[in-house]
Amino acid sequence: MILDTQHIWLFLLILPIVSFLYASVGHGGASGYLALMALFSISPEVMKPTALLLNLFVAGIAFYYYYKEGFFNSKLFLYFASASIPMALLGGMIEIDASNYKRVLGILLIFAILKMLIVFGKENTKIKKVKIWQGLLVGGIIGFFSGLIGIGGGIILTPIILLLHWGKMKEAAAVSALFIWVNSAAAIVGQLSIGAVINEESFVLVGIAIIGGLFGGYYGSKKINNQYLRYILAFVLIIASIKLLLV
Repeated sequence: MILDTQHIWLFLLILPIVSFLYASVGHGGASGYLALMALFSISPEVMKPTALLLNLFVAGIAFYYYYKEGFFNSKLFLYFASASIPMALLGGMIEIDASNYKRVLGILLIFAILKMLIVFGKENTKIKKVKIWQGLLVGGIIGFFSGLIGIGGGIILTPIILLLHWGKMKEAAAVSALFIWVNSAAAIVGQLSIGAVINEESFVLVGIAIIGGLFGGYYGSKKINNQYLRYILAFVLIIASIKLLLV
């Protein structure tokens, strides 16, 4: 049960704030939802499918707004997604203790945060073309581990796109949003195939998360400039890193 959790009112208050922050930078928020559910002692067997379900809706909303504003690069997306979808499905079918992987990822995110805040203060960085093998390799690796730990992978893909100069901030957000959606869908299929169950109460959480996602996607794509989006992204990455290292 989710809604029987102690102090559920506080959980439901924080949930749309998390979805707002993540949607504003084109993310679904699974790493944030997992951290939140862990803090409120929600059972582990509920956490992974619930986080993936929330990802589907919030990332879908974020993608809609960023696509509507013309920031989506379909070729860049296909390079990553072609390998990530089957690998996310595979990862979703595997149940293992991924604690060591999460700690390594948490440390890597710290370096991404530091480098991003220093290097990406200007928007005139020359964009480099992604080679097909690079996209397939990066997408496949991210997809597998995304399915394994129950996230969509945007928390990893966005900083990689920015740090390797493969796209600008809002372009990275648009690509990551759809990347998260397809990986989350594949991982859910993988989860269901091994007997995982999506709690009916999870759909109540979806309705609440959508509220934050709508505002986050709208303001991120229209109102918030790239400099502030980077600060928000860095903050989101910090939350994810703390979650991966400590929860």
